[in-house]
Amino acid sequence: MGRAFVYVILGGGVAAGYAALEFTRKGVSPGELCIISEEPVAPYERPALSKGFLLPESPARLPSFHTCVGANEERLTPKWYKEHGIELVLGTRVKSVDVRRKKLLTATGETISYKILLIATGARALKLEEFGVDGSEAENVCYLRDLADANGLVNVMQSCSSGNAVVIGGGYIGMECAASLAINKINVTLVFPEVHCMARLFTPKIASYYEEYYQSKGVKFVKGTVLTSFEFDSSGKVMAVNLRDGSQLPADLVVVGIGIRPNTSLFEGQLTLEKGGIKVNGKMQTSNDSVYAVGDVAAFPVKLFGETRRLEHVDSARKSAKHAVAAIMEPKKSGEFDYLPFFYSRVFGLSWQFYGDNVGEAVHFGDYSSGTFGAYWISKGHLVGSFLEGGTKEEYEAIAKATSLKPPVEDLAELGQQGLNFALTISKKPQPALPIEVIRSTSGLVLEKPVYAWHAAAGLVLTASIAGFAYWYGRRRRRW
Repeated sequence: MGRAFVYVILGGGVAAGYAALEFTRKGVSPGELCIISEEPVAPYERPALSKGFLLPESPARLPSFHTCVGANEERLTPKWYKEHGIELVLGTRVKSVDVRRKKLLTATGETISYKILLIATGARALKLEEFGVDGSEAENVCYLRDLADANGLVNVMQSCSSGNAVVIGGGYIGMECAASLAINKINVTLVFPEVHCMARLFTPKIASYYEEYYQSKGVKFVKGTVLTSFEFDSSGKVMAVNLRDGSQLPADLVVVGIGIRPNTSLFEGQLTLEKGGIKVNGKMQTSNDSVYAVGDVAAFPVKLFGETRRLEHVDSARKSAKHAVAAIMEPKKSGEFDYLPFFYSRVFGLSWQFYGDNVGEAVHFGDYSSGTFGAYWISKGHLVGSFLEGGTKEEYEAIAKATSLKPPVEDLAELGQQGLNFALTISKKPQPALPIEVIRSTSGLVLEKPVYAWHAAAGLVLTASIAGFAYWYGRRRRRW
């Protein structure tokens, strides 16, 4: 017994929702598209889980954050999918995929065939057991990757009001969950092995600002050590956390955010893998021309830096999904994916944005006491990355555009003195005239035409729109 579709999206996260919307805009016919998801609900905006979902008052709940509200688009409820003839196969695990035969086999034994497969399987949270620590099954040890995780975390939070929470991990999930727990008046201690929080992105100076802000909200930091074991009570609940430095922390709740691993197992030995994910080209097409991959699971060429990368952020999931569908539905019209890496976060009353790459030498600027500050990263004499906290819409757009242009920088001291003015000035400069390409036609006529790097121009428009939306999103939807 089986079903057949022209297009199948495997995975029901953020990328799946944005891909579905783009399919409808590109003219997919009713009955042609299917989404298969292990989750029992239609695709939703995952960032809400570590923000608005955890708020003590008026928390975000479905259907309010179904995709694609995160990009100020339509909200795709189950009714929307039905009206557009899109089959939602929810609560279903796929146990094998045969890309040569273009078939998927579900855990219930059903076969689903396709002509084009879009992989949006995302990633799973790394478990403590993978690092030699037992205890993940305790009811007050929580991870945060999907809606079920979020519901479980809320239940434990409500049962330990004014209690003690230990958050393991100082990255995105750790920082955002720590803020939400503190807002819920829970005593929070953040534990991580690095010398400062957000070590993969923040400089020590930037990190110190956020750590001090968190501490002003009652959050404690234990750095340079890791969890080694738990202490359990007679009912099996965790009551304390043991650390490698010999200390012990009381715990009514433990939140674990120690990284993710892309869900590639179904395709190992069938598709080319790279950087821990599925390797794709600029069309988001894998080594099999009938299979595409997007979001956290995809390792794609970042044109700005001339190398393949795998990015773990919602913006990349949204944009790569839309680009893949355009490449599938309109292959002759779509160009290469020209993406400027973009990351953002909002905690307490703070909001920052980062564009590009944090390699090379960091140059800090701004007034930390006022809450508006940032940094540029300079590599091989060019601007390659920009960070800004507390900016305006115009300022975020400026650092995005400046980073995409990779302007030369000769004097780092002067750059630090110029601060935001550097990006504002660069972003307003008229761009050099485009070169002229001389083309000799078959008739012998010599034609001249501008070489329009349309993808670069589109990239600049996109960066400005991303920055503008992120600013609006931060101001209007703080609770997400």
